[in-house]
Amino acid sequence: MKLAKDLMNTPITIKIDDKISNVVKTLLDHKISRLIVTHKAKPIGIVSEKDLALFLLDDKTKRTMDEIPLKEIMKGLVMASPNTTIKQCATTMLDEKISSLAISTGDKVQGVLTKTDLTKFYAENYAGKRTVGEFMTSVYSWAYADDPLYKVISKMIKKKISRIILRDENEEPIGVLSFKDIFKTALQSGNKKIIKDQKPNLSVTVFRKGFASESGFGKITPARDLMTGKIISVNYDDDLAKVCKILLDKKIHGAGVVSSRNRLVGIISKTDVAQAIATMN
Repeated sequence: MKLAKDLMNTPITIKIDDKISNVVKTLLDHKISRLIVTHKAKPIGIVSEKDLALFLLDDKTKRTMDEIPLKEIMKGLVMASPNTTIKQCATTMLDEKISSLAISTGDKVQGVLTKTDLTKFYAENYAGKRTVGEFMTSVYSWAYADDPLYKVISKMIKKKISRIILRDENEEPIGVLSFKDIFKTALQSGNKKIIKDQKPNLSVTVFRKGFASESGFGKITPARDLMTGKIISVNYDDDLAKVCKILLDKKIHGAGVVSSRNRLVGIISKTDVAQAIATMN
């Protein structure tokens, strides 16, 4: 099996004193989920899209996004040696409940290894080995698409999840709402009067007080207005390696799993792929 140094990538970084709004913009611009935080060019932590959203939406203070120091949100780096096996890297990610490892020698970070890298590794090396049904997660979180936004976001915060399946009145899954969707709307709402006295620049006020609020934007906006329509789905009996390629090609973290009767029976995610790698002989 290959080693961490064979799959690691050069991380994209952000300085510890940078504005939170710029952190969000950088994540979206680069279409990534995490950034390495540096101080005087030295890596000191990591900030993910999920950690950022969970903190900002649940924080009860009246500070704007850019008044909150990045150090309050960032997490410590979990390190692995360049010579760590990919199987052990997958096991560490699962044990630590994280999506990336800093690959380092001593105090120097040489690269970062993510669940996306593990997914690519599986797609390229394990065709025909295992099926989706063996590793899918059968219990998943959902909400109604017509539920007010604040209610759905509150559920995501409580369960500490970064995306949620949305159903229609017939209990049919019709889309996904993610923190990325929420961030995009917050950034694009700069000149819109979503709430009273919103500043015309990048509005963190809307994000902090509007989206998760039981009044205003969060109350009057149904979750369907921000969701990504159409759930990409795969079959229960599909080859897991084939599905890994779909996740990579579509740039998504997970897909719905449908039965032979075309009913959604679970979710297959990059975390499930890491589980598959961790259990390989």
